[in-house]
Amino acid sequence: MNNIRDEWMSEFLENSIYRLDESTRMNIISLKSVEEINIWEKPNESSNSIGNQIIHICGNMTQYIIASLGEQNDLRNRDAEFSISDGFTRSELIQKLEDTVRQAKHVLNNCSKSQLLKKRIVQGYDLSGIGIVIHAVEHYSYHTGQIAFWTKLLINKDLGFYDGRDLNIKNEN
Repeated sequence: MNNIRDEWMSEFLENSIYRLDESTRMNIISLKSVEEINIWEKPNESSNSIGNQIIHICGNMTQYIIASLGEQNDLRNRDAEFSISDGFTRSELIQKLEDTVRQAKHVLNNCSKSQLLKKRIVQGYDLSGIGIVIHAVEHYSYHTGQIAFWTKLLINKDLGFYDGRDLNIKNEN
């Protein structure tokens, strides 16, 4: 029974890391597709710029995975993520995103069963380590979609996330 559980947890973490890498790849494509001036442009006053989204993704991933699951102090200032209106270039945002994802992947790659099963209070929510990973991956994906949508509106073209892949292939049994 333990071997099955170990295989399941390894598979869960492997797929979570794959999803983090996919969102990172897509966000870098989006960042490289817009003009530098557009990175801090907001679609409207109730929305966030691509820059704010990247800073926010890094803050969330740091709070949930690096700090909580990695058992470090939570130093996040969430409101500050949305008040920034410039100050980071495209390359600095890409570097910040890559560094944050690298740290999160390090925590996930070194996660024990007890860390994945332990309950914690994160941002007011009572979550197991597995719940923390699910939240962080889902949250990252959610904002990746927002960034891609805003990028497509700005440049009026497809971002080519799946170029070279036939997405019409049917499932195999």
